[in-house]
Amino acid sequence: MTLETLLALVIGALYAAGLYMMLRRSVVKLVIGLALLAHASNLLVFTGVGLTRGRAPLVPEEATVPAPGVADPLAQALVLTAIVISFGLLVFTVVLLYRAHQAVGSPDLDAMRSTEE
Repeated sequence: MTLETLLALVIGALYAAGLYMMLRRSVVKLVIGLALLAHASNLLVFTGVGLTRGRAPLVPEEATVPAPGVADPLAQALVLTAIVISFGLLVFTVVLLYRAHQAVGSPDLDAMRSTEE
């Protein structure tokens, strides 16, 4: 089994676990499901680019392009941006659900829905 196949199975399991957790009725499980989906997306970007061991993507002063065998910096930049965005979304969700829990007094999402009516 290659590393890409193993990571594809791990990514699928993370997506499945994240969706399952988000479909539960607990607020805490919703937040954990969002975190699992964010981690699965980051792994998907890294796996989609291709897993290679390479040097840092630095260009020497006398060259115009990097030497062959370097890591792809675009995937690293995308994942770093996705980590920051997913952390912001996770913190916003936690604060929003904390405020909703204060208003309703229950961590059950169905109890939060009953206050809308």
